[in-house]
Amino acid sequence: MNRLFFGLLGNKVAAGRRVSILAVCSIFFSIFFLGLGWARPKPKVFIRTLKNKHYELIVEGKPYFIQGVCYNPIPIGKNHEYDWWSDPARPWMVDGRLMKDMGVNTIRIYQVGQNPESVRQVIRDLYQNFGIRVILGHWLGFWEYPCPLYGDKDFQARIKQEFLDMVKAYKDEPGLLLWILGNENNYSCAGMVNPWSTPEIDKEPDPIKQKQMRFELYYSFVNSLAQEIHKIDPNHPVALGNGELIGLEVANKVCPDVDAVATIIYRGKTFGNLFNSLRATFDRPLIISEFGADCYDAYLNKEDQNMQAFFLESQWSQIFNNRARDKNGAGNCLGGTMFEWTDEWWKHKEYDPDGWSVHDAESFWSNGSYYFDIQAPRNMNM
Repeated sequence: MNRLFFGLLGNKVAAGRRVSILAVCSIFFSIFFLGLGWARPKPKVFIRTLKNKHYELIVEGKPYFIQGVCYNPIPIGKNHEYDWWSDPARPWMVDGRLMKDMGVNTIRIYQVGQNPESVRQVIRDLYQNFGIRVILGHWLGFWEYPCPLYGDKDFQARIKQEFLDMVKAYKDEPGLLLWILGNENNYSCAGMVNPWSTPEIDKEPDPIKQKQMRFELYYSFVNSLAQEIHKIDPNHPVALGNGELIGLEVANKVCPDVDAVATIIYRGKTFGNLFNSLRATFDRPLIISEFGADCYDAYLNKEDQNMQAFFLESQWSQIFNNRARDKNGAGNCLGGTMFEWTDEWWKHKEYDPDGWSVHDAESFWSNGSYYFDIQAPRNMNM
């Protein structure tokens, strides 16, 4: 075909003109078809809705199921202020190999460090050496003192700028998977953790309406943040971090621009009606961003990895059974990230440096779903 084509041209001048005409025509038709939507490029990472309404995460053209862990490798003797991203020991290189061997393809980071170059290096090391992708998040000021002020415009503007700066800094990293907005921040709206209010809310006498007003303010803020992220980075999904499903009936009304829900779920060895409940409450793809079981039996005061494995196997089974294309599940689960890869000893006595080197075996969190600990005083210690 090429020989016939160039034979018809007759000389180099004609060939040059013909090539120019073809180039112009190629550009014209590319623009034409792009305008029709026929040639619009797909985002690098996106969520596809199948004909049966199942949701599937697509990465570089292929289905991707999140098999992950939450990652915050703070060493013994240090606390949450430690910059592990710049740790000369590079613990992620040892951890990355172990993760790869056990089938982990994703880690979840709650908030990045202060040095962008260090953060980029960790992301690249994990992806280039082990094929592990990274979910990046931000606390959205949840742990700030005195409390998060989601009704304050200045507070919103500062948090939004911090998140958008992070997006600009890391959106082009090949190892980036998606973004998560917050973690369990909705608990502050319900008055469970770090409660906040506004003068307008305080004037409302009905506590139920007060709670509703806080949810509306918070989820509206999150939605505006998701809109801005999409403008800067159309290539990665944005997930709403949420504790359980609390408040999502409000998010369903005021938060249409998030692509998925990333929930913290601790219900024992099963997730109960989680998958179908989310379908009915806020129909978005689901990432279970925290779940798991500890390996210490607080009643017998000894380690019990067999019981931990029993719980984790049951939980992962449910996660897999509710992914896309599974005939028996809800088809809305994109995967999960177990809590967590490393113990964080500093949590034993957060404000006492002497406690950061103490292995805490004390139970302090009551949850009857983890029945192997149920007889211990104050129940479990996860």
